[in-house]
Amino acid sequence: MKRTSRDIRTANRYEVLRQIIAASPTSRQELAAATGLSLATVATLVGELLDLGMLTEVGFEDSAGGRPRGLVAVNASGGALIGVDIAETYVRVELFDLALNVLARAAEDMRPGESRPEQVVGHVAAAVGSVVAQAGVEGARVLGVGVSVPGQVDRDTGISEYAPNWDWHDVPLLDLLAEHIAYPLHLDNPLRACAVAELWFGAARGRGDAVVVNLGTGVGAGLALGGGLHRGVSNSAGEWGHTTLVLDGRPCHCGNHGCVETYVGAPGIMRNLRESSPESPLLHPDDQTATIDALSRGVAADDPVALQVVRDTARYLGASIADLINLLNPEVVVLSSWVAATLGEPLLREVREAVARHALRRPLAATEIVLSPIPTDPVCLGAATFALEGALNPVGQKPAGGRTVPRRTAL
Repeated sequence: MKRTSRDIRTANRYEVLRQIIAASPTSRQELAAATGLSLATVATLVGELLDLGMLTEVGFEDSAGGRPRGLVAVNASGGALIGVDIAETYVRVELFDLALNVLARAAEDMRPGESRPEQVVGHVAAAVGSVVAQAGVEGARVLGVGVSVPGQVDRDTGISEYAPNWDWHDVPLLDLLAEHIAYPLHLDNPLRACAVAELWFGAARGRGDAVVVNLGTGVGAGLALGGGLHRGVSNSAGEWGHTTLVLDGRPCHCGNHGCVETYVGAPGIMRNLRESSPESPLLHPDDQTATIDALSRGVAADDPVALQVVRDTARYLGASIADLINLLNPEVVVLSSWVAATLGEPLLREVREAVARHALRRPLAATEIVLSPIPTDPVCLGAATFALEGALNPVGQKPAGGRTVPRRTAL
């Protein structure tokens, strides 16, 4: 799709604000050098962001032999952003200021069988209401809500096209949420959200090519290629969890057999445990979180069953990540989401060893494999940036993936 001048302007505003968030305060000259935009363009964009109340002037710095340079910084209190992480077993919501500091958090557990759209929407609406109340922000200050939902989404229509773990097909999620949430809404999926979070604040910052491996109930890979987020032609890039690892292997919710997800997603890890030790007390048959937590504790205590299950899981994961390294030649592979965070360093060590057995030597030598360093929920953080991107659209332009509702006041 051809980008319009408005699209380019929005992208430039977004990039300038991203750089200021990363290095605040900063000068217009430093912004021009960091973004590759002309000084005149940066000056215009900074002026627009100042008018919107997103930036503030904060004094001057001396420059060698010239006039002092004016410094700008993010006006953290100039608005609030909300990020929503809808996962198969929970809904997490975080409210951020404009510098993307967390001001409030809320979470809702989703039990098995609670996956009907109206049930999920109810959990999201409750958690969004909770964070707004906790933070004490006026509704007019909430610039938008970024919503991450697993599976394939249409950003332009706000539709969850396909969520295999819930058997969702063409669910008008943003329309359903708009009945309960009176802020602009923006939809994408956790692969994109995690990738953006790592690009802005995590292990992919300053890297041109990165893969963020999302390990939860579902599995996928957020891709940053050539310095930017790679979405693919239908916003479906990164469905690596549904590539075939084992021919005629385990059945997958997507309808195929032997998908990566069935061996390294949380239910796949539970099956690895069940096959290794059917009577193991580590296994909580109806509770993914409890099982992964028990495995983590077991590894720390040198439990032989836990060690073997993590090793087996890493063997599958390592072979699959080696494929990504051979195919994409990234600078960094980041293990993200709750399964990676819970199993932590023991999983990382085993994965690195497994990858080394499968990846080609040259691309492997150029690739780091690390755990996500982001201390908060990376999906909420990334989702909030989708709301920020929507808020930066020129007046009168409907943001991609956005549902705009009347606002009491404008920035």
